[in-house]
Amino acid sequence: MGKEKNPRRVADNEAMAKLRMLRTSPQKLNLVAGMIRGKKVEKALNDLAFSKKRIAIDVRKCLQSAIANAENNHGLDVDELIVAEAYVGKNLVMKRGRPRARGRFGKIVKPFSELTIKVRQIEEQA
Repeated sequence: MGKEKNPRRVADNEAMAKLRMLRTSPQKLNLVAGMIRGKKVEKALNDLAFSKKRIAIDVRKCLQSAIANAENNHGLDVDELIVAEAYVGKNLVMKRGRPRARGRFGKIVKPFSELTIKVRQIEEQA
């Protein structure tokens, strides 16, 4: 009885974490995500900790979540993890406005975005 287990969305040597409803534009978030792509997780965490971008705090939390998922849920070795993928998607856009001169209306858009980080275990070359 019962349902069958869902197949994994990522490979056996991977883990992922996803953040939704980040209050920043996807373009700004992609600049920070591009900083960590392909790096070892330890180096990526240091880069995010010393970044001056506001959204780097949230990206760091997502990366820490992906590392914790890899260690606790999938039994991967933290010292051999790299950031395999870090990609950004659009989410909703709040539309606001402001009255302007001569009866016009200035449009203000407040975009949200989402972030997906996948970490992969690689065997270190000795």
